[in-house]
Amino acid sequence: MQTTESDLKVISPAIGITARILFTLIFFLSGVTHFTSMQSYIDLMPAPIPFRAFWVAISGVVELIGAAMILFNYRPRLGAWLIVLFLVPVTIVVHGTAMITLPDQVMRAINVSMFLKGLAMIACALFITQFGVSATDPR
Repeated sequence: MQTTESDLKVISPAIGITARILFTLIFFLSGVTHFTSMQSYIDLMPAPIPFRAFWVAISGVVELIGAAMILFNYRPRLGAWLIVLFLVPVTIVVHGTAMITLPDQVMRAINVSMFLKGLAMIACALFITQFGVSATDPR
């Protein structure tokens, strides 16, 4: 443990591994359910979007590949860019649209939370694109 300029710095491989597991868990679960519950994801998308089943399948694949790359520290910066590529349109198109257009106020409020969660996950993924996932990772 070190202190640097009034900030606490704890370097531990266990923290890094735990963070990678926690960050990627949602993408693994969501990626799998994109295929096991595809219709649920199709129903979340605005009806005017063409080829919704195709986009659900592609997004599931992108999620799974990006999460695996981050979790296993195999080109994690590229994996994080894949997660960003997935999250930006989903956050805007699905949750951004729903928080504005849904008639039910409770569902709009839930989608505001989902929209903000999406922004936070984009921020985490962008952080990984810049710094990787390990203090000694030169990639």
